[in-house]
Amino acid sequence: MKITDVRTVLLTGPCTNDPWVRALRRQRSAAFIEIVTDTELVGIGETYTGYHAPEVVPAIVDFFKPILLGLREDEIDPRELWNRMYYCANFWARIGLGVNVLAGVEGALWDLRGKLEEKPVHALLGTGQKDRLPCYATGCASEYPWDELCRKIDAYRDAGFRATKVATGRRDAREQERFWSNDSQDWIDVECEKLEAIRSHAGSDFAVALDAHMSNDGSRYGSAWDATTAVRVLKALEPYDLLFFEEPLHYSDVRGYARLCRETSVPIAGGECLTTVGEFEQYAAVEALDIAQPDASYIGIGPFVDTARLFAERGRRVATHAWSSGAGVMQNIHAAFACPNIAVLEIPPLAGPLHTEVYADGYRFSDGEILLPEAPGLGVRLTDELKQRFPFVPDSGEWNLVPGGKGAPD
Repeated sequence: MKITDVRTVLLTGPCTNDPWVRALRRQRSAAFIEIVTDTELVGIGETYTGYHAPEVVPAIVDFFKPILLGLREDEIDPRELWNRMYYCANFWARIGLGVNVLAGVEGALWDLRGKLEEKPVHALLGTGQKDRLPCYATGCASEYPWDELCRKIDAYRDAGFRATKVATGRRDAREQERFWSNDSQDWIDVECEKLEAIRSHAGSDFAVALDAHMSNDGSRYGSAWDATTAVRVLKALEPYDLLFFEEPLHYSDVRGYARLCRETSVPIAGGECLTTVGEFEQYAAVEALDIAQPDASYIGIGPFVDTARLFAERGRRVATHAWSSGAGVMQNIHAAFACPNIAVLEIPPLAGPLHTEVYADGYRFSDGEILLPEAPGLGVRLTDELKQRFPFVPDSGEWNLVPGGKGAPD
């Protein structure tokens, strides 16, 4: 067997079957990488960059392609090949976009290696000694009035989840507006009011996490949180037994993250925008995260496992970030099962076809937990029918808040 082609497949389809998430974003793009062989075996991976900037992915995949063409079965070592590709692009892909796309290529290599050995990828990585892991429904915005948010939580519970994550602030769908304030007391009032409503409705046995998205809405409504604001808010939230609080600060403020870990009992989480083990090491060195959140479709499966080991050595945990589509979610699941210090897995609930039809036999969910995958490789598929049904739509990548950008607010 040898590799005969490496190609990018861009698709655009329904973002989700979750009506609350669909109200925010109806379509999503995805970038898959296929490693084709002269046999029936095809390795399939995904890069999270396909959700944000899909048009840039094919050119970067084509840069790495010559390194892989012609390789035979005994030469397909994902860790070795990751190193070879990474250092070939070191001048422009040491961090950031190049590494993100490389994660999709590496995922396809792991999938192919697993299929060759007829083993699931997690078995190639080494076992974390668990056959099931807890997960949460990632729920995006916090709907307002709070009874609408509670309706969403009920839908997630009905779907089998026992935990969820929602954003800080609130989104009033009727008024088409989101909360923002530069006053930390206003944030305390909103978050405490929200958690009181959730706890009153769902009880204490349903776990809840909050996500501030680096205070990203501040680019529209005001400045992002600083560490002092975050400390005040988090101290006020300590009685509510949060699963974790994600991205309270911008990633440029490593010292601020370390301060939060010292000054509040709420577990501080983050890392989805960090692209290498070296970046995570900067946080680990100063104990700036209680729970690191690498994304295997953004950093790579091997680097995910290495990051988990780095934090385990310091008595800290990791959790998956997973907002890519089906293959990327499975890359994260396999990586997670190879790590003994996994806290929880992020799972898109009520998922759409770019998740469910790609999952194939790999995804196994039961009673709020992800079960150990059993299918060879990642256990994913990418059929011709799926490709034809969801052709790529240019400019369908997630928008950032650039004035005048497509999808940006008026």
